[in-house]
Amino acid sequence: MIGKLAASCGFQLPLQVLQSAAGFYLGTSELGMPFTRESVEYWPSADAADDALSNGKWTQKEDLLPCRRITTVSR
Repeated sequence: MIGKLAASCGFQLPLQVLQSAAGFYLGTSELGMPFTRESVEYWPSADAADDALSNGKWTQKEDLLPCRRITTVSR
């Protein structure tokens, strides 16, 4: 399954279980770094998050603005 928010940024990245300080979540990564958090939920374990992904028992985040570009200004 491809991440919906990642796809809205033009990237075809597979959903996977990722970890943050808040717990485990479903998201995508690019070049070894987290790219999008696709799930609303956090789970207490990687197994619980993987079960949710496998069973489709999770809620897709609808924030379609994850691709905000960072621009730098030279001074």
